[in-house]
Amino acid sequence: MPMDRRKQQVLRAIVALYAMDGEPVGSGLLCQHLDMAVSSATLRNEMAALTKLGLLEQPHTSAGRVPSAKGYRYYLDHLLSDGEALPEAEAARIDAALRELDHAPERLAQGTARALADDVCYAVAATTPRSEEARIAHFEVVQVGRYSAAVLAVTGTGGVHTRVARVETGLSRADAAKVAELLNRGLVFVAPADVTGSLLAGLAAALGEQGEALFPVIRAAAALVRDAARPNATLEGTQYLLEWPDFSGYLAELLQIFRDGEAAGRLIAPPTNRTSVLLGEDLPHPMPGLCIMSKRYLAGGGLTGSIAIIGPARMPFSKLMPRLEHYALRLGENMSGKPQEEP
Repeated sequence: MPMDRRKQQVLRAIVALYAMDGEPVGSGLLCQHLDMAVSSATLRNEMAALTKLGLLEQPHTSAGRVPSAKGYRYYLDHLLSDGEALPEAEAARIDAALRELDHAPERLAQGTARALADDVCYAVAATTPRSEEARIAHFEVVQVGRYSAAVLAVTGTGGVHTRVARVETGLSRADAAKVAELLNRGLVFVAPADVTGSLLAGLAAALGEQGEALFPVIRAAAALVRDAARPNATLEGTQYLLEWPDFSGYLAELLQIFRDGEAAGRLIAPPTNRTSVLLGEDLPHPMPGLCIMSKRYLAGGGLTGSIAIIGPARMPFSKLMPRLEHYALRLGENMSGKPQEEP
């Protein structure tokens, strides 16, 4: 059965109406919404035809219909426009809020995700750019109490990573300065693959008698070298996920994914520069009813990250898409320090 223009209009309208209140859409409501010179009976026939095509479902005995996963996919692939324009006042408000964020990459991604989540009332995920070329450019070691040292590493792109190491024999400020000097001689601009056991043993040996005692600090610095090349993922607005009972069966699995930057990056990375919408039914482990709308951002130097809105399949796509794209644009600008073109 072909998808003629009328059927497409009906499907588009049902997706929009169902997004508004989550109730099955009947022919009467559809007739009021559509500017078409057709009767309710004709619309019922069209709805029945769309149901036969698998694009609509009838959740119970009422005459109302809701989009199926297949219906959403058809809508997303063939009927979704570029969305509503973001009002200038809204864009200005968003820009002002994002200018106040900490511009360290991890905090910037987290702050932008949190701002978007509170703006749209859905969960939002973001990843920092991944680069095999990322290197630590500088180390600081700070005494934290008598037996702990905070190891701070600054990457060449301005990212800051921190680990805490425990020194069982105690740590003085002089010790912290001494090991920081050593790290800045032996571990800056070192590739993760080159951080070998023999390299770390050599650094410890350079500290003489203190080498064994201060080795936990060296080990923490080595872990930061490896961390610098990995993407970091953040998930903000998780409270909004709790508002959708359909997610309860796999909420724990979803949260677990975002504890792994690599897995999270794969989940929300769009295949192209265009805004992408992934349905839960399309995942390797299906999560029916879930929807991930994601956008890639450019972080400079050819590096990219992703930001995504996570919610139910009945999200108002045309309203959310321009908002997501604006946040992605500003996140990329703030990461790179350079203005970018509007999508």
